[in-house]
Amino acid sequence: MRHNKKFNHLGRQSAHRKAMLANMASSLIMHKRINTTLAKAKALRIYIEPLITKSKDASTHSRRVVFSYLKDKYAVTELFSAVAPKIAERPGGYTRILKTGFRLGDAAEMCFIELVDFNEAYGSEVVAAAAAEKTKTRRSRTAKKATTTEGEVVSKAPKSVAPKNVAPKTSGAKSVANKSTVSKKS
Repeated sequence: MRHNKKFNHLGRQSAHRKAMLANMASSLIMHKRINTTLAKAKALRIYIEPLITKSKDASTHSRRVVFSYLKDKYAVTELFSAVAPKIAERPGGYTRILKTGFRLGDAAEMCFIELVDFNEAYGSEVVAAAAAEKTKTRRSRTAKKATTTEGEVVSKAPKSVAPKNVAPKTSGAKSVANKSTVSKKS
């Protein structure tokens, strides 16, 4: 029985599983996004999120602890130099899993796992632009008035100018005689 054993063994012995997760974590840190199966992505998320949290503290001890998990000094350098400053304010949830469908060979459910702050499509620029666009209202605007140095009120709204060379519009409804002719067949 496997009561209270929550992590996925992924069909591997512990040494193989640890090596695989370390390699996948290094690839995720270096490339910011990888394509894998859904089960491996969920296991990787549990594996890497505590390491990213440790990278917020840039001490020698934290680097050594993270290196003991990743076993790749280039990935550790990338994590502490590029990833950690970008996620400094985020309280957790550093990865995102996007399902992509099923693999043709064995119908395994595939997905992308990516670092949240490194995706430009969901980045803060897009969110800030959407927020700026939302501030516009649909209410009608009234002409704002400003005062000059002499104290007289000047309207900032442009004066409406009648267009030139345009014929006045006529009524579209023409009077049509009521046709009350009824044809009778006998």
